Amino acid sequence: MGDVFRALADPTRRALLDELQERDGQTLFELCTRLTVRHGVGSSRQAVSQHLEVLEQAGLVRTRREGRYKFHHLDTSPLRAITRRWRTDPEEGPCGSP
Repeated sequence: MGDVFRALADPTRRALLDELQERDGQTLFELCTRLTVRHGVGSSRQAVSQHLEVLEQAGLVRTRREGRYKFHHLDTSPLRAITRRWRTDPEEGPCGSP
């Protein structure tokens, strides 16, 4: 779970996740373009690729290859594991009591 928190700590990685949430299955080129245009992030393709690798190691991004292209997909299952660990139900009181 520490990898997830480390991955989410960086604003560029959070922007990448936002972009994949909005439009899943993007290539590195598409993500670099969207980061520059929409977020003003001027990172190199190599830097963005390294950010994507951190997200992939944390389980937040999955990739698939199609010919020469590698497509990146958002995977929110690690985030669901966090919310299961620390319940966020507003009806639940302290220590799980209503």
